[in-house]
Amino acid sequence: MTRVLIVDDEPRIAEPLMFALEREHFSVCHVALGEEALSRLAADKVDLVVLDVGLPDINGFEVLKQLRQRSEVPVLFLTARQEEVDRILGLELGGDDYVTKPFSPREVVARIRAILKRGQPRQAQTLWQLDEAGARILCKGQALSLTRSEYRILAAMIQHPGQVFSRARLLDICDSDEDSFERSVDTHIKTLRAKLKPLHSDHLIATRRGIGYYLETA
Repeated sequence: MTRVLIVDDEPRIAEPLMFALEREHFSVCHVALGEEALSRLAADKVDLVVLDVGLPDINGFEVLKQLRQRSEVPVLFLTARQEEVDRILGLELGGDDYVTKPFSPREVVARIRAILKRGQPRQAQTLWQLDEAGARILCKGQALSLTRSEYRILAAMIQHPGQVFSRARLLDICDSDEDSFERSVDTHIKTLRAKLKPLHSDHLIATRRGIGYYLETA
């Protein structure tokens, strides 16, 4: 059963959403504080997080920043903020979608299903094969010759197709002393595309102008 964690301090928001998700056979847990959410996520396996931005202790953006240091679990933001800059910030930090209040619980459930479907590992399909134990990636059955940083970047994208990764996020994923500037990410992306070009797959690593990079889902 798919497990969803709702992080919201308003019962009038959380309770209808919990009911809608449980009616659709999701397993749902609810916390009201950001610190409590981080503790729960460190202890339990969760498939998706519904995260309010305006929490009483730390805001949702800070929760996501800390969460992304150890997990790529999908995150759907709930917020009363409608400014474009907030939506962009949420995506740049590694959020998967953004819903403003008021909202329909049925719409949120539909968005959650879309995120989960989009985030299914592509190694189950014929295009990509991700061998995490051997730290290698096959595209169309052919093993790619990748550096450590290139492997980490492409593996993260394969595991979360369609999710936009900012340069800063990809720099964290590289986790290498050789990668100390965000522009080094552009170099890795360029090299990855060059290595995928003979397989006619270089176009699959796409650019979201002003935000970052993502792997095409089709």
